Amino acid sequence: MTGAIDILCYFFSHEAIQKYWYDCEELYRVVLWWQMQDRVQGRSLDEFVALLDEAGVEKVLIPATKMMSYKTKKMLWDISPDEVLAVVQSKPDRFVGMAGFNPYSGMAGVQEVEHAVRTLGFRGVHLHTYGFGLELDHRKYYPLYAKCVELGVPVVMQVGHSAEHMPSALGRPILVDTIALDFPDLNIVGAHTGWPWTDEMIALAWKHENVYIGIDAHHPRYLDPSLLRFMKSRGRTKVLWGTNYPVVAHASANYMREHLGLSPEVQDLILRENARKLFGL
Repeated sequence: MTGAIDILCYFFSHEAIQKYWYDCEELYRVVLWWQMQDRVQGRSLDEFVALLDEAGVEKVLIPATKMMSYKTKKMLWDISPDEVLAVVQSKPDRFVGMAGFNPYSGMAGVQEVEHAVRTLGFRGVHLHTYGFGLELDHRKYYPLYAKCVELGVPVVMQVGHSAEHMPSALGRPILVDTIALDFPDLNIVGAHTGWPWTDEMIALAWKHENVYIGIDAHHPRYLDPSLLRFMKSRGRTKVLWGTNYPVVAHASANYMREHLGLSPEVQDLILRENARKLFGL
């Protein structure tokens, strides 16, 4: 197999790490609580690419994340497509853009997504619903879902708990069931494994042809046994590797290869081929 594909990787520069993690009080609380200071560090372009090379990672998908504070109703992260494009253009053979979406932006937000995909070449859309106070199957998301079907791009939506102080139930995996039923042509990636409702996420990925599981944000050593069994058997084509960098380092790809007992075929599918097909890379 050639290099792995990371389906969810945030900005890595010194300036971005400072702005989006250390200067953002709600995210900095997570850094401290989870003792991630050693991982949440800025890197130069050359340093970051060297880390990818060491881990055998070919490409990373970088989202224009829209994240609202549940407490203050102010945007914590409001990253524009142009900010992501600038990073992608610094190394276009390694970086791929994803649009973000604010459900309160209405059709203007849908048009921004369309521009990002049609004009800028982005390959998907990322959702972080918790701070907006809306369930993933809320009607405010439906214009986006319809547009993504039209554009032929997947939606990567965080499911499971929220590390920030936001209501986790808004991203419970079972909500994906309704979306998949209403939009059978929309490819959906439930990111972050769906924990602590991982079995719900597994059930939906097995039920729906258009539902997949992202194992980003969880180091492979901590994957639920039921998810690992799914990966090794009937779910081998329904699971995609990622990091949620800087939460998990890209060296986790090597851990996947060396310590989980995955066959070469399953490694190739989960680390690369499933993402390559889904995002058209």
